[in-house]
Amino acid sequence: MKIKAAIIDLYNNEPNQGMRCLQDLLKEANERFNDITLSYDIYETRYKNEIPNSEYDIYISSGGPGSPFDGKGKAWEKKYFNLLDKIWSNNQNNLNKKKYLFFICHSFQIMVRYFELGLVVQRESRSFGIVPVYKTKFGKKEKFFYGLNNPFLAADFRNWQTIQPNQKKFNELGAKLLCIEDFHAHNPELERAMMAIRVSEEIFGTQFHPEADPQSMYYHFKQPEKQKEVIEEYGEEKLKIMLERLETPDNITLTRNTVLPGFLNNAILKLKHC
Repeated sequence: MKIKAAIIDLYNNEPNQGMRCLQDLLKEANERFNDITLSYDIYETRYKNEIPNSEYDIYISSGGPGSPFDGKGKAWEKKYFNLLDKIWSNNQNNLNKKKYLFFICHSFQIMVRYFELGLVVQRESRSFGIVPVYKTKFGKKEKFFYGLNNPFLAADFRNWQTIQPNQKKFNELGAKLLCIEDFHAHNPELERAMMAIRVSEEIFGTQFHPEADPQSMYYHFKQPEKQKEVIEEYGEEKLKIMLERLETPDNITLTRNTVLPGFLNNAILKLKHC
């Protein structure tokens, strides 16, 4: 059986490790199943205005730099939202073969805009590094998080956040808020941002980077210029914490080996038996 996946690249030609990580995960998923062939194509949506058609089985929409409002009025976002319309419409018909969609970081913020699930705003300060993520009551029951501690550690890089869940929309869609960010130590009164949402059985999103592996994190934190940047913006203590977490990479490896593989396994098994 052939299953087709599309990676929607929203990095806008910025150097990154995310695309390598996503391709690694898709290749590993293909190797786990002897009776399927999982192929994938990459679409540089923000940079080249490319968008996949609605004939794929699985879609993964990447992280990326800048504002989640950057695409407003631009051709690529219109095409992107049109694709989301088609995927959503397809999945509402029980006679159709379902399509599976995963949103990451920048895409997660756009997802919240599209479904009107909450408020998307800039953070007071950038979230940067390996951070604890807390499961909600729904997250504790989420199958893609089985085996992860509460909290679990994940890679998080963002200047924006999604807050104030729109409970009316959550209820209408049957969506579930699965995770929220860590407490704000400097100001405990600040609202904790949404970190993972299950929109439907087929559509899932995380604010954090579930694809990140130790290699990608070392890439960030072992470069002298990156260390200098962290020290200047956050102080030496923050860099020390990040490096200590990298010395025990099992935590982020567990997240990497749990969330997206769980999503892909679920999608493949459902597609095999549809």
